Amino acid sequence: MHDRHHAHRPAVRPQSSRRSPLGELEQAFLALARGAEPLTFPARLVCDEPDRAAWPVDRVRTQLAHPSTRPELREQTWREVVRRARSLGEPWGVVAVAMTVPVLRRMLARLARPAHLERAEVEQEALVAVAAAVRSVDLGVERLDRELFSAADRAVHRLVYAARRRATRETGQAAAHLDRLLVTSWANQGEPVDEFTVLARAVQAGVVDVAEARLIARTRLDGDPMSLLAVERGVSVRQLYRHRSAAEQHLAAHLRRQLQDL
Repeated sequence: MHDRHHAHRPAVRPQSSRRSPLGELEQAFLALARGAEPLTFPARLVCDEPDRAAWPVDRVRTQLAHPSTRPELREQTWREVVRRARSLGEPWGVVAVAMTVPVLRRMLARLARPAHLERAEVEQEALVAVAAAVRSVDLGVERLDRELFSAADRAVHRLVYAARRRATRETGQAAAHLDRLLVTSWANQGEPVDEFTVLARAVQAGVVDVAEARLIARTRLDGDPMSLLAVERGVSVRQLYRHRSAAEQHLAAHLRRQLQDL
């Protein structure tokens, strides 16, 4: 067993909403550690009394998390892993980021993520932040690993904040759309009609289709969760939010035209 500096580079690429970037990276990491020629690391850097000179990188990662590992050993291991990622390139870049996966999983499990923000997007954001930190972190900083975790934490919280602001903005727009529904309900010879009737007439006018009208009615009027409809329709929650937003914009434009004609 020996260090391999010229191994094939595992692909770490953006994933679809149904796949986990953390899972993909973990598979690439384990392939390096458990292949025919496992990628190894000097065991003395992470263990006081190793049973052999070099350990596969997955065993090194496990040892990093073990309570018996002295802080000094953790420091020098992280420093060496990051140094190799910078000086040797791949596969050590993959290894450096993959070393953070167990902590990232725990971090993201505690994250209060809006329903319309997909987990895959959050995972990808965290990994990109760690990869950037690996390239820029000061190798002499104390607790280098915390710098990597903090970079991921900041990135995902920025993403969550932006998603919440976007959701608040869309909710405000939707409320205005529904207000127009109520106003427009008087447009039928001065007689009030309910929101469902207005949606039905919008379908008849070709402004929205039946699926779009049902989406608006079930989530805005009946209160059904978007996650339920996403499962029913076989799409992601984020995609469904975009679909509803587009339908409501068409509906709002139609209602504005009706108000102008009153």
